[in-house]
Amino acid sequence: MAEPVILCRGLWKVFGPEPAEFLARHGSNPSSEDFQETGHIGAVQDANLDVQPGEILVIMGLSGSGKSTVVRCLSRLVEPTAGQVLFQGTDLLKATDKELIEIRRHKMGMVFQNFALLPHRTVIDNVAFPLEVQGVDRAKRHDRASEIIELVGLKGREGYYPRELSGGQQQRVGISRSLAVEPDVWFLDEPFSALDPLIRREMQDEFLRLQNLLHKTIIFITHDFDEAIRLADRIAIMYEGRIVQLGTAEELVTKPATDYVRAFTRGIPKAKLLTVASVMGPPEEGQGDGPTVKDDQLIGDVAGLVIGQDKPVAVMDTSGTLVGSLTRGQVVDVLFTDGS
Repeated sequence: MAEPVILCRGLWKVFGPEPAEFLARHGSNPSSEDFQETGHIGAVQDANLDVQPGEILVIMGLSGSGKSTVVRCLSRLVEPTAGQVLFQGTDLLKATDKELIEIRRHKMGMVFQNFALLPHRTVIDNVAFPLEVQGVDRAKRHDRASEIIELVGLKGREGYYPRELSGGQQQRVGISRSLAVEPDVWFLDEPFSALDPLIRREMQDEFLRLQNLLHKTIIFITHDFDEAIRLADRIAIMYEGRIVQLGTAEELVTKPATDYVRAFTRGIPKAKLLTVASVMGPPEEGQGDGPTVKDDQLIGDVAGLVIGQDKPVAVMDTSGTLVGSLTRGQVVDVLFTDGS
């Protein structure tokens, strides 16, 4: 496996009087009673995660769970109380202010829920603004901005002002601006949550299209599990400042680590999430010329076929080797049980 682009170990962000001393006094493991007694708040508590090159890691949780704070700690927009954050091998907690500014300007792109567009600047000047900050001359930064504007489907609107754009178009400008510096890591904090459902779906599609073209390393925050399922390679679920489970959506649903994760994922349409491989049983003798399914297909896509068969359906891997069998009962369990 490649070296992680970001590696986070034992990360804490405590708010309150003398947070570092508070943490040290309790051996870097304060209890909930310790927080209550002293009035401190553990916004991020002993967080550990890694982000692989080209991966979309989604961090999710309810409001107040710490998901936005942990991302701001990863970029040191918020100063961590303790822990280690390695970015491409560099310990960000030991980096100087000058080094941090250079990393953020050249290697990190950020998109937030608030589009934060400059109202007095046109689309092209908004997109080119990070390059202007870097000192890139006008012609070069406009050339780069034009490429990104075309990439996100806004060609022809370069001279528009933000007030002349729809919400979805404004968000595309925000995304374009974050891509102008060609970042190695892309942070997105609930970028679509303020959009109407239809526009939000379109922006998710656009986001996936861009990722297929650019292969960025992405940390994406959301509180919407359906959005996480669509976008994520892996999902980290946070609860009261802690990352309580990190894994694929399939792992979270089939092997929840805590009661909270189990409750959080209950009601998810499992037929659209679980693959045949996660449900199938062992191969059965005599399976030959009947219908077959692939082990990487979704249960929802094969349910009609399997339920219509009296016998188990053979499951093949991508090389055509028999690897299992899928029964009507197994499919029905996925379709009609609630995971409780």
